[in-house]
Amino acid sequence: MRELDLVRDGRELPTTVYYPEGAGRFPVVLFSHGLGGRPVDYAPLLRRWAAAGFVVAAPAYPHTSGDAADYDVLDVVNQPADASYAIGKVLALDARRGDALFHRLATDRVAAAGHSAGGITTVGLFTLARDARLDAGIVLSGNSLGAGTGFRGTAAPMLFVHGERDQTISYASGKAAFDAVPWPKALLSFPDGDHGTTLLRDGGTSFQVLTATTTEFLRYALYGDPAAKSRIPRAAARDDVAQLDDQL
Repeated sequence: MRELDLVRDGRELPTTVYYPEGAGRFPVVLFSHGLGGRPVDYAPLLRRWAAAGFVVAAPAYPHTSGDAADYDVLDVVNQPADASYAIGKVLALDARRGDALFHRLATDRVAAAGHSAGGITTVGLFTLARDARLDAGIVLSGNSLGAGTGFRGTAAPMLFVHGERDQTISYASGKAAFDAVPWPKALLSFPDGDHGTTLLRDGGTSFQVLTATTTEFLRYALYGDPAAKSRIPRAAARDDVAQLDDQL
């Protein structure tokens, strides 16, 4: 794990990067936190992705993170541009001789993921602020508020995850965003899931299902692993706590 001190047009974006040990070139996943969140809050999930063979970059956004001095929920609209900037800076490390990630990034295989407002940020990266480098997306407990449903650009498989008892961002609004996606997609629904407390709690059954399903999705989408695609439904069905609408 390492920290990058990134700044876009005066917007400070301290970015935590989790990466695998060992040789090889690894796909990159940009992860966006929710309102009042911090990258460290999602460490259990992000470390699992890194251990599975992905470089995960998680910026702390300047006006919506838990460390923000000038908190402003409306600043979410600026976060897709922040996320794209962070992606570019991380990908550039592959060409920086002497850097720990020198020649270790699969720069042509990139995904975006995020939770809550970070999920909205992720949707924005495929709609109003489409980042052409993105090959896949994961939206956790998010919707299209402010980001729109005008999905554009090259088709990119997307996985939506939502708790049906979410009282912060309704399940219906999340599913509406999912329904608008014109590409291969899947929706992992947790009938007893809330906005994220149970889904993201390390060690819980729902967390294990979330981790396994998202990891197999990333393997399928970024490594092109056909076996991983067939494992997605099996991961989702574990312990009968979730349901999968699989349109991949």
